[in-house]
Amino acid sequence: QVQLVESGGGLVQAGGSLRLSCAASGKIFSINAMGWYRQAPGKQRELVATITSGGSTNYADAVKGRFTISRDSAKNTAYLQMNSLKPEDTAVYYCNADLLIGTVIPRKYNGWGQGTQVTVSS
Repeated sequence: QVQLVESGGGLVQAGGSLRLSCAASGKIFSINAMGWYRQAPGKQRELVATITSGGSTNYADAVKGRFTISRDSAKNTAYLQMNSLKPEDTAVYYCNADLLIGTVIPRKYNGWGQGTQVTVSS
């Protein structure tokens, strides 16, 4: 009932920048929070950044000062601006959303996007 579609991944040299987007669509009543996670080969999925409906943000220590999460509530879209990229940022980046879905009796829903590959070359 809800789709999360990421875009913006790719290959970039160390020190470069990328901007990821995550658009949520479907029977969305409201979005409580959206976030970005990443998973590198052989590693567990880890939190990168989250943003609440009120605009509060949270970042992993590894990305503080380099990444910025934002959202456009009117478009149900979250963004991740990634600057000063490092080879260790290479991973599949996943969007996550904590939602209320449905129109008559909204219910909680937590969904994931399909992931977008970010590769940073040294």
